[in-house]
Amino acid sequence: MPSADIARVRAEIDALYRRESRRIFATLIRLLGDFERAEEALSDAFRAAMEKWPADGLPQNPVSWLISAGRFKSIDRQRREKRFDHLEDRPDVAETLTDNAPAFDEREGLLEDDRLRLVFTCCHPAIAPDAQVALTLREVCGLATEEIAAAFLTPAPTIAQRIVRAKGKIRDANIPYQVPSRDELPARLDSVLRVVYLVFNEGYSASSGDSATRPDLSGEAIRLGRLLRELIPEPEVQGLLALMLLHESRREARATPDGDLILLDEQDRSRWNRELIEEGAALTRAAFSAQRVGTYSLQAAIAAVHAESPSAAETDWSEIIGLYDLLLRIQPSPIIALNRTVAVAQLRGPQLGLEHLDELLADGALDEYQLAHAARADFCRRLGRNDEARAAYTRAIELTAQGPARRFLERRRAALQA
Repeated sequence: MPSADIARVRAEIDALYRRESRRIFATLIRLLGDFERAEEALSDAFRAAMEKWPADGLPQNPVSWLISAGRFKSIDRQRREKRFDHLEDRPDVAETLTDNAPAFDEREGLLEDDRLRLVFTCCHPAIAPDAQVALTLREVCGLATEEIAAAFLTPAPTIAQRIVRAKGKIRDANIPYQVPSRDELPARLDSVLRVVYLVFNEGYSASSGDSATRPDLSGEAIRLGRLLRELIPEPEVQGLLALMLLHESRREARATPDGDLILLDEQDRSRWNRELIEEGAALTRAAFSAQRVGTYSLQAAIAAVHAESPSAAETDWSEIIGLYDLLLRIQPSPIIALNRTVAVAQLRGPQLGLEHLDELLADGALDEYQLAHAARADFCRRLGRNDEARAAYTRAIELTAQGPARRFLERRRAALQA
């Protein structure tokens, strides 16, 4: 094969890894029944592709090829291991390894999605809630430990320990890789929704790197949200899907062609995706009509107010503050309180916003949250308190690992008059 074609095939393998590796990984877990075996099989499969495809060309169905290669290489690996020397005498193990897949019951057949099945497995009640989320983000979505740590506002070594303990719990407790029964679904739902939203957030506003967004992650979160809605038509599932769609509707307007950030009040609203806004708003109304409003439905309602406002100046900030008040009653959170403070500053001016924000910062919960310092910098800038603004921008920049966000903050700091 000419060198140019070899380079093209290798580039395609790299793209397949970025696009499909976590989906392949989830299927390998179903087939092999073990996280570590699946991880080894995934590496073996892509290594085999790098060896064979440049010579043989791309197979007709690359994903199926990789799954099949990973599965059979795992079987070969285990047969070589000493503890499987007598595999032929263990028909139960052999059947497990060579069967195409566990039989689907009716519910699993409806799901038809190994990645969603893996989310439910990682969110098993035997695993601590914070570990459930960290494990899912790492194993299902492929986020780096540092990215998860940024989402949790938690040191990376702590997150790494949670993931190790969670995997050990699954192994030691022999937690099955399966879809929970209908009776068990409600107990798993809160963690699953939390995970899906964290994945979306990482895709909508990346915690690090040179790009402001990761469309692959937000797209995957929306896809999981749609599957969940089919499986569990609860108001909060509708609310979460609505929230993601309403945020996603603004993606194209959030950055310049060079990748620099554009703030909400400076975005060209004609570029917002009206189809996603209409779908998200309809889902929000449906969630509210059930009379069991939760945190995702309230956040979706806030996003809908923004999405349906013809301009930044015409935004109904009073309604947004009222929705944040309801949200804080059912989910007290310093980040939600910060968002409310920003809305207060929009309605009643930066001085009142600064007073509220300094009260929040006083208890220390937002010390490491860059958006809190960025908000303080903006309030001080608008009040002409440039020295304080400069110090707050500097602190926000220190805490920001995403390139576009750092550039935005540095431009704002540089624009301050001495």
